[in-house]
Amino acid sequence: MTRAIMLQGTGSDVGKTILVAGLCRLASNRGLKVAPFKPQNMSNNAAVSDDGGEIGRAQWLQALAARTPSSVHMNPVLLKPQSETGSQIIVQGKVFGQAKGRDYQRLKPQLLGAVMDSFARVSEGRDLVIVEGAGSPAEINLRAGDIANMGFATRAGVPVVLVGDIDRGGVIASLVGTHTILPEQDRNQIVGYIINKFRGDVTLFNDGIAAIDAFTGWPCFGVVPWLKAAGRLPAEDSVVLERLVKGNGGALKIAVPVLSRIANFDDLDPLAAEPEVDLVFIRAGDRLPADAGLVVLPGSKSTIADLEEFRAHGWDRELHMHVRRGGRVIGICGGYQMLGRSVADPLGLEGAPRTVEGLGLLDVDTVMAAEKTVRNTRAQSLEQDVPLSGYEIHLGVTEGPDTLRAPIAIDGRSDGASSADRMVMGTYLHGLFSSDGYRRKLLESFGIEGGGRSYRAMVDEALDELASELEQRLSGDWLGRLLR
Repeated sequence: MTRAIMLQGTGSDVGKTILVAGLCRLASNRGLKVAPFKPQNMSNNAAVSDDGGEIGRAQWLQALAARTPSSVHMNPVLLKPQSETGSQIIVQGKVFGQAKGRDYQRLKPQLLGAVMDSFARVSEGRDLVIVEGAGSPAEINLRAGDIANMGFATRAGVPVVLVGDIDRGGVIASLVGTHTILPEQDRNQIVGYIINKFRGDVTLFNDGIAAIDAFTGWPCFGVVPWLKAAGRLPAEDSVVLERLVKGNGGALKIAVPVLSRIANFDDLDPLAAEPEVDLVFIRAGDRLPADAGLVVLPGSKSTIADLEEFRAHGWDRELHMHVRRGGRVIGICGGYQMLGRSVADPLGLEGAPRTVEGLGLLDVDTVMAAEKTVRNTRAQSLEQDVPLSGYEIHLGVTEGPDTLRAPIAIDGRSDGASSADRMVMGTYLHGLFSSDGYRRKLLESFGIEGGGRSYRAMVDEALDELASELEQRLSGDWLGRLLR
């Protein structure tokens, strides 16, 4: 019978995703057949799994850490927020429907069967499955019908390790409070806890561990420091962008407008890893920097809504000024759609049916289509003559004269569009900047060096560092039992 352990958090953003990735790599390094699993995820940072459906980007990374092909069953329920109150629901890799928050709460019990089916499939032939919860089990107002935390753990009989984030403060109260308010059945699923993101002398927290033990009786499985290697891995949640406003002072400034429904923003990580690139995230109230050489418009879960927000910030005028100054623009997926003359949604896929004016920097028009394109691809840069790899996740068909200057060929068909002077381009290909040869030639066109190191190799090295750090910091007895 496949063993499993589940990491749940005292809250969101406590570091569960990174810990699961590190444990997956550690188990793989020990020779175990290991796989990640997350019953329910909420993120617009999606990936195309190796079996051809949508999953959270975090589970794709965890599969990479486990050295196993990614599967839709590793994240059977993915919620992609489209508005403040509603999300698109992906079940086992395919669009299931849309629902607002209250409606989804009623829908969850129907999805438990898919979750349990996927867990069984992921477990098959594996020595160990490492499960990640979502949010916190202490959200007892959501316990009825829960499939993300204790609802899954109790149904599947999976023991739980609770993760507390000491960096945000109040970690003792978070752990003890969780123990206090959980019903007895849920509390009994918890076998111990981990303190995460500790800075300084770990021994200074010995009294804290004693206090938690006195209140809960739970053993501490380790105190994990702030893991520097985590900064070199793709982030799951756009909340991280709130901490990434300033660049690093590199020679080439690349500006990225951050909109409310930004999606697949890890497309930018390879650029951020380049020493000569100053990647700056522009937020509401900020102006597009006049000294930026390149502006990148990333993906969006709701192109029309983000386009309207883009205009509301005054960035449309500033982007046109940027182009008139000789600056370049690259739009990816939703960002590509925004660059055209118009975006039409006749079926109301992103809200009410309507057509809106685009930014007008590319002579193309987009019409949203009912069928979503989801696929991994092999591609070629037609301008730079280098191979590319990536994936597509999008609604919509984009056509117009500028597509005759397509910058990319995907699986033998042209993709994207370029302006006549080649200063503005758009593409549906996610992962463009992860291709080392393309990144190198792009940076060379701005007169700087880059792309010398394999970005994928850098991610792999970071995962090995995580595994090594966790092996040192977590309880040898607990790891021994888990990884035997």
